[in-house]
Amino acid sequence: MTPPGQIDPIAPVEQLDPKQRSPFSRGLQRETKRAAVLSCAAKLFNTKGARSTTLADVASRLGLTKTSLYYYVATKEDLIYQCYNANVRQAHGQLDAAEQFTEAPLDCLMYFLESQIATTLRALDNAGDFYAAPLEVASLATEHRQALEEEYRRLLRRLIDLMQQGINQGHIRPCNPVVTLRAILGALDWSFYWLYEMPREEAVTVSSVIRDLFSHGLLASPAQTQTNSLPDLEALTADDDIFDRDTQNRLKQEAFLKAGTRCFNQKGFSGTSLDEIAQQLQVSKGAFYYHFANKEALLTQCFDYTLDRLEQVMARVAALEGSPVTKLEVACRHIFTLQNSDQGPLVHFNAITSLPPAVRQRLLARLDAVHGVLERFITDGIQQQLFRPVPAAIVIQLLTGALNAAMDLAAWQSIDSVEQSASDYFSVFLHGLKTNTRTQ
Repeated sequence: MTPPGQIDPIAPVEQLDPKQRSPFSRGLQRETKRAAVLSCAAKLFNTKGARSTTLADVASRLGLTKTSLYYYVATKEDLIYQCYNANVRQAHGQLDAAEQFTEAPLDCLMYFLESQIATTLRALDNAGDFYAAPLEVASLATEHRQALEEEYRRLLRRLIDLMQQGINQGHIRPCNPVVTLRAILGALDWSFYWLYEMPREEAVTVSSVIRDLFSHGLLASPAQTQTNSLPDLEALTADDDIFDRDTQNRLKQEAFLKAGTRCFNQKGFSGTSLDEIAQQLQVSKGAFYYHFANKEALLTQCFDYTLDRLEQVMARVAALEGSPVTKLEVACRHIFTLQNSDQGPLVHFNAITSLPPAVRQRLLARLDAVHGVLERFITDGIQQQLFRPVPAAIVIQLLTGALNAAMDLAAWQSIDSVEQSASDYFSVFLHGLKTNTRTQ
């Protein structure tokens, strides 16, 4: 709590005391400049990664010397912490505003989600600050990491309590509030990236699509909430001779890829140490270099390994008999299983910014093809009137964001049954898409 008469270090300028808003106020001038530093750094963190961005990068963008930057931040660690802290503080502020705007839990949740999109769009229009997506919190020093994690947990508790209120009041359908909320927030995790890539006339419609999709998903009719048996996909395994040398090398390489993926997902590219990966596997760094030329080669192969598995899933699901609804649900559940079992995890795509442009373009082309298959399931469902007529290109961005975020679900709630958790996780999307007149 900020003592009376002192400036909240994260407070927007418009929230300052009137005396502090004076153009002659040194506090205002310093805070305005500090906000510009955090916004500039946040934009770079979102495109390059926090650990891959240097203080010199930030200073150069602002037309400052690196020495001048130390007036606002003590170290690179301090800059990352301040940017991430600014993000969670603005989220708390937006939830405060939502609760003041309406007492209806569902409307409050939608207001909060729409405000997140509006913040990103204002930044892209140079009309507001950028906020750094907290993707590399695990790489921070213990004190900073724990402080951020506690603030984030406090935000989640507020949102979960809000959803539970809606369920208790009968305004939100019965669901697992923790899992459902993680899916909804996960859908927005990567929005700062795809909103930038999306045509402007399409991007301005995203908020209304979010309200439409998730409102229907949380207020689904009894007919929509019926569960149906789904065809199973067998685990993606290879029937090789475990005594064969080539098989042994492949299994060792896959162990490195899984360990590397876990580290990259938690700490980003620059925060990942080869020593840590080798220690996890209880091998020497020499064993690593037998399989990979360097850390960049490991990250590249982690992406290719993830995409190999996603393409296998898409090919097998596309070959199934059944409606587009069934195919979409089977694909989502199988990817969820890959993320939350010993078959995974899959690599988080925020780390792709650390790779050279040519490699990045090749990997993104493969990812776009995977997303294209999922999008076809939605468009086919719309054509067959099994899904409501929603903008499939926007829905697929939200859905794939949730798919990517599924790897973190265990940090929110223990997963006793992968199958049940997958059903709970995607229910808000499937109920939000389905028509009110049909069941599949």
